[in-house]
Amino acid sequence: MQRDLEKERPRIGFFGVGYYKYWSQFDGLLDELMDKHLRIQDKLGNHDATIIDFGMIDDPSKAYAVVAEMQAANLDLLFCNMLTYATSGTFGIIIRTLNIPVVLCALQPNAAMDYSRASTYMQLLHDDICSLPEFAGVAVRLGKRVPDMIIGTLQDDQEVDRQMDEYFRIARVLHTLKNAQLGHIGHPINAMLDMHTDPTMLTAAFGCHIVECEAHEIFSCYQQASEEEIAEVTQFILQFFDTPDPVSDPISMKLTAPDLQMSARVSVALNRFVRERNLDGLAYYYDGPEGSALQNVMANLIVGNSILTSHGFMMCGESDLKTLIALIIMDRLGIGGSFAEFHPVDFKEGFVLVGHDGPHNISIAEGKPVLRSLKKYHGKPGSGAGVEFKIKEGPITMLSINSNGRGGFKFVIAEGESVKGPIPPTGNTNTRGFFKPDIKTFLYRWMAEGPTHHFALGIGHHAGTIRKIANFLNIESVIVSTSTE
Repeated sequence: MQRDLEKERPRIGFFGVGYYKYWSQFDGLLDELMDKHLRIQDKLGNHDATIIDFGMIDDPSKAYAVVAEMQAANLDLLFCNMLTYATSGTFGIIIRTLNIPVVLCALQPNAAMDYSRASTYMQLLHDDICSLPEFAGVAVRLGKRVPDMIIGTLQDDQEVDRQMDEYFRIARVLHTLKNAQLGHIGHPINAMLDMHTDPTMLTAAFGCHIVECEAHEIFSCYQQASEEEIAEVTQFILQFFDTPDPVSDPISMKLTAPDLQMSARVSVALNRFVRERNLDGLAYYYDGPEGSALQNVMANLIVGNSILTSHGFMMCGESDLKTLIALIIMDRLGIGGSFAEFHPVDFKEGFVLVGHDGPHNISIAEGKPVLRSLKKYHGKPGSGAGVEFKIKEGPITMLSINSNGRGGFKFVIAEGESVKGPIPPTGNTNTRGFFKPDIKTFLYRWMAEGPTHHFALGIGHHAGTIRKIANFLNIESVIVSTSTE
């Protein structure tokens, strides 16, 4: 399944601010500032987004005139270019009206003025930060949070480039969430109380719509799968996965021909179902009649959903809609996102195994992922192929999304390391997760924040970025401390 990159493209607005009284006092200043504005536009244009320029706003009347255009543009994020000093009336009605992130960009044309040639004109060209305190204070007075800011120089500033890239990735997350159609099949495993989610709460918090689907829809697609389609997917699976002999787990076997055939056919069905339903993600769990063909199909989604997840269509087992949101956030940030929970602790070496029985984001696997036939899916109905891998070695980030008991959500975020070493050959994903200051202290701190037992696992350290997303969504968040205190 090919992802629709056009559908994921965020809509970014930007406008410049200045003070109209300067233009008649300093000939050429407005033209020079607008040239700077265009250079900032070029910097924004380096990203995969739709950019909408609202021009210069240099007095309050223009702000009132343009705010309706900004609303109509259905923006995901708005950059305000602090081109020189500007009164906060150029900004007040905009920050009050729009419920999207606004980022104030104060990018000087040079790292410093040439003081030997300095003039008021030159100072005004470099007065990018002058209004930042005023704009921040006015936002608070209007009942809004202080806008995020980027402070630096227009060129040769790597930190500015990094921050801009971060906001574009955040905009992609926000764009996806507020437009997503997320499928839901079945129900959480009976008595798994932390999994239950009110779909309307998800719409309220993230903007997405939950599409309630039925298991027989996938089964119908399964019955329609052609031999040509199955053969093509079978070949892909054999090229993509390793199929080694079993090792120590008695419920695992070398991948059998029937399990391979079943996985390929279900994968074809899953792709067709997703296209027909026009979904952007799917959470599912289904018991079904004992020993039925329908139960067998629904139990064998693991290979197909792992392939889809690795191509940007996120899926979540055990009907976990909250973690589906977490996986989408990680995927749109470009850091993977694999379905995970805590497995046994190694107190000798000081790590905890993190993983699950699927779905897995094999795009962030360390080495070639493995397929094994499993005689039973422990704790769940059925048997079949299981996907086994560990994520890439190096920095990792975890995100658990839970309800907070007050009708809202909470992001529980942590950073650690994926470290090289053997994992259990059980047909499940497992990664050796090391967390500071030590594994016991970390686990105590993580549990104290009230997470769910599932979380999304991604590569790199991105806790700060994920917390910004929580802030923009007005969602409670915490980064679990790794300090020695």
